[in-house]
Amino acid sequence: MPSRMSAAAAKAGRLPLPAGVKPYRVAKGHLMVIVVVHLLALLAFVPWFFSWAGVVACFAGLYVFGVLGINVCYHRLLTHRGFTCPKWFEYFLAVLGCCNVQDSPLRWVAAHRQHHQHADEERDPHSPLVNFLWGHMGWLLVKNGELWRKGNSERFARDLLRDPFYVTLDRYQYAPILATWILFFAGGLAAGLIGGGTLADALQFGASLLVWGVFVRIVLVWHVTWSVNSLTHMWGYRLYNTNDDSRNNVLVGLAAFGEGWHNNHHADPTSARHGHKWWEIDLTYVTIAVLARLGLARNVMLPNPRILALRAAQPAAAKN
Repeated sequence: MPSRMSAAAAKAGRLPLPAGVKPYRVAKGHLMVIVVVHLLALLAFVPWFFSWAGVVACFAGLYVFGVLGINVCYHRLLTHRGFTCPKWFEYFLAVLGCCNVQDSPLRWVAAHRQHHQHADEERDPHSPLVNFLWGHMGWLLVKNGELWRKGNSERFARDLLRDPFYVTLDRYQYAPILATWILFFAGGLAAGLIGGGTLADALQFGASLLVWGVFVRIVLVWHVTWSVNSLTHMWGYRLYNTNDDSRNNVLVGLAAFGEGWHNNHHADPTSARHGHKWWEIDLTYVTIAVLARLGLARNVMLPNPRILALRAAQPAAAKN
């Protein structure tokens, strides 16, 4: 089970850094953003920044921005084309994903497709077989000439490069991020004033929505996403004998709304449903199924029957 050390965890530290990595050249932009947002999220421990509305905004944001933006759009729609949807809705979801400060759809998709093509090999951008910290977030903190160069996007995300919307969003990705921050604060400020509170009360309410609904939410979505990169390649169980160390991790599966059934996903990447057993709850797929009922998702890919048959034919894989 997930708490038990796997062979992958035992092998950690045996994989070299990707060839393009320059270990002593810090990615200053990434480092600054990650440090500053974490520090701002710590304001949640200051009582003045607390409100129950802010807490509600945080958890609602985990779904609106995290599930719809990252899981549904960045991952299952744009990266793996597990379903299709109207372009206007796709673009709307992409903007939501951008508000998580995980880079533009173009760069996120390119990095994730490279991960699948070279999973747990030297060219994998974030294999935890280098070490856990590298797989979790270290890969973002140092320069990798191969990962961030334009040629990488041309190789792994050419379909998005042909779409002017994604090229523009890549160039101006911080515009929707900053707009969201302003909307949370200004919305709280306006609500406080309309509700008859003093200016001080309205400022406090707006600040609470900003800290909880934006900064705490971003940090939580970050670490949930990063846990899929790290924990699910080290701890968990395997239903399929894939050519990598992907695992199904129960804790990440629940916290990441279905993204933690990672061995299932690596066995059948184009499937929009990652939970293959009845108890592998996949709320992201449930969301896609609801969108399909509403006419906002079409051509939804389900697990390949031949892949499911492999699981039945190789039960020993679950014990690795």
